[in-house]
Amino acid sequence: MEQNLKKLVAEIFYAALKAVDPYNAVRLYTNKIRSVYQNGNFKRLIVVGFGKAACSMARAVEEELGDLIDTGILITKYGYITVRQYDSAAVNSDRSTALLHYCTIFEAGHPVPDESGLRSTEEIIKILKNADENTLVVCLVSGGGSALLVSPYEGISLAEKQEITELLLKTGADINELNTVRKHISKVKGGRLAEIAYPARIISLILSDVIGDRLDVIASGPTAPDRTTFNDALKVLEKYRLIDKAPKSIIEVLEKGAKGLIPETPKEENTIFDNVENIIIGSNKKALKAAKIKAESLGLKTEIISSEVTGEAREVGKWLADIARSKRSDSNRLNCLISGGETTVTVKRNGKGGRNMELALSFAMEIEGIEGMTLLSAGTDGTDGPTDAAGAIVDGETIKRARAIGLNPEEYLNNNDSYNFFKKIGGLFITGPTGTNVMDIQIMVIE
Repeated sequence: MEQNLKKLVAEIFYAALKAVDPYNAVRLYTNKIRSVYQNGNFKRLIVVGFGKAACSMARAVEEELGDLIDTGILITKYGYITVRQYDSAAVNSDRSTALLHYCTIFEAGHPVPDESGLRSTEEIIKILKNADENTLVVCLVSGGGSALLVSPYEGISLAEKQEITELLLKTGADINELNTVRKHISKVKGGRLAEIAYPARIISLILSDVIGDRLDVIASGPTAPDRTTFNDALKVLEKYRLIDKAPKSIIEVLEKGAKGLIPETPKEENTIFDNVENIIIGSNKKALKAAKIKAESLGLKTEIISSEVTGEAREVGKWLADIARSKRSDSNRLNCLISGGETTVTVKRNGKGGRNMELALSFAMEIEGIEGMTLLSAGTDGTDGPTDAAGAIVDGETIKRARAIGLNPEEYLNNNDSYNFFKKIGGLFITGPTGTNVMDIQIMVIE
């Protein structure tokens, strides 16, 4: 029965992925873009994209608007040029985007930016600086864009940007906090990309990977007004006791900004945003709704618990286990509980893993020995932390099997080594690059 439940949660997950396919989402807006181009008498159409879904999004733009495109540049994560096409229950085929005709594709580092991201961002800056009032810019934004679109503020090196990113990731800073800092040490984030392109018209199609779908947080809001300040960025570093650990050049820039010696990121009243339209085309909520519809079609009594799951991954695992146990006697039907969001992991040891695998391991420890309870926790982008897995699938037998072969789950959890735990015991959920990114999904099926 457990094997059937594992197939069931995977089938529901794939239905959620299909609902947030970036290619299909972008196609819904290509007629609008054509209309704006023609009615505005624009002479050039430029495409820029950054994020894990950049290639899939650009493919839709090229197929529908190729006759209008002047040039284009995309930045995506290594390995995300070719992505897989998902149907409700299985992977159909690889979808190659390497043969795009109008857009040049660059691959770069994520979640820590690298030299390739720096060089490719400079190419985007060049073409946007040449944009004028006769130019329409289609900006394709998706999760991962904060790391991939990288241009450190003057006086800050790439190495220093990498250092502060790693420090914040290891402390367990959430995406809002991380991006608050990123925006204030960048030439392109926090509305500054729109500033570079001004007076061009911009239409940004955005795949949200943040809770609440805040435009200024998704990919650090390159074409959106910024709600945060230099002072806010300093407060984040103070909260995690990083003022003395962060590179001096970063502290100097933030302190100068807080004193008004460096211009703030563009705010809502800035006239540059008169020419900008930011449109959310996909989100975690949309994926969760599709998962619910799929589960109900399979005869499961289904409930979406939350689309705003946050907090320490192992604590969320315990919380979900409590909810799952409370639903065991609800009815004679299978119960399906669905949640989504983005947890964090405070890295204390040097193991290998990600937030979804850590959540799943914690959940498995809480339900040890309980039959008929299965959880899938996975990232919709197909990557959980610095691993090749999207997440993990666990049930009441997972920890029993581990102990039977001499594994100590507590030790693996404490070492932040969930990947190697699941690699030894089984349970890794591997999808490969999905071409989308709308945070994480948890699917529980309970007998």
